[in-house]
Amino acid sequence: MEQTTVTYQCPNCGAALSFDAEKQKFTCEFCMSEFDRSELEEAHASEQAQAAEENARDFCDHMLEYHCPSCGAEITADENTAADFCYYCHNPVLLTGKLSGQMKPDKIIPFRYNKQQAEERFLKDVKRKWFIPRDFFLPGQTEKFSGVYFPFWITDADTKSYAKGKATRTRVWQDSRYRYTETSHYLIEREGNIHFEDIVTSAISDGDKAMLEGILPYPSEALQDFSMPYLSGFTAKKRNIEREALNGEVLNRMREYSKKLLRGTVTGYDSVSILSSDVRVLSSHWEYSLLPIWILTYQGKKKKYTYAMNGYTGKVYGEYPFSLWKVLLVSGIVGVVAGVLAALLKYFLF
Repeated sequence: MEQTTVTYQCPNCGAALSFDAEKQKFTCEFCMSEFDRSELEEAHASEQAQAAEENARDFCDHMLEYHCPSCGAEITADENTAADFCYYCHNPVLLTGKLSGQMKPDKIIPFRYNKQQAEERFLKDVKRKWFIPRDFFLPGQTEKFSGVYFPFWITDADTKSYAKGKATRTRVWQDSRYRYTETSHYLIEREGNIHFEDIVTSAISDGDKAMLEGILPYPSEALQDFSMPYLSGFTAKKRNIEREALNGEVLNRMREYSKKLLRGTVTGYDSVSILSSDVRVLSSHWEYSLLPIWILTYQGKKKKYTYAMNGYTGKVYGEYPFSLWKVLLVSGIVGVVAGVLAALLKYFLF
């Protein structure tokens, strides 16, 4: 099967451009030119007009899909990016062909931290922890740091929210003979229009939920309209959850937040109990978005450990292995020191 290669050319020399996460610019390694997105779009204005019509189709035409036979992960990369190993289990991946289906993202947050910065942050974190095995942060391990775009659905919604409950107010007084308590019971109702923005929900079923939640949030102002050059040099996790399957989860999250918000408007009572609440969605807007994560995994004897960093904010999530022999060594040293101190005390005091 014949495949075409998509390149993003430098307006000055015609060489390929790539996205530099640290500079937040598109750079040409040949003539050393740098462009921001507006400059690049202006230089390619005529090409952009035609590309807008064929963007969705071109996205799939120029994206390759890879499958990991070891752990089952499915990742994608543009034709200019070599995907040789699985970011999760580090085993070789197999090229299965071009990406198919309606997979073009609406939005993307580009990487702001580059690989070197991610490695430096990782080494700074792990070197402060005494009991981590050395091979967890050797050069051969840190080289496997992977920049991966993970798929999420981001939802905005306008809702009509309701809550019903009961409340009590207690009055206590006494005279010369008795102490009196009067409890008044009230039925409370609240309703209001609530606007939700940027409800972020993972679009993959096989992701590490704790890790994905651990590196959130991402600032909504960093979202950009999707553009293919942002994928240069990175891989992307293929989504396998459509928005229809997430309606219930998103609705439950809105319901819980609305309940707390409306509960907060009930004041002046001694006790409040919400009996029922509901949310009616008036309108909603969903956007399929790719969010950047630097990720490194380590296979221990009994489990796999994951270290991840938000590729835009730098927020870190980490699971760290520990070395049993280091624990025993430190325990032994502490025991010896304690024994020596005990002997000295006994010698000088008794």
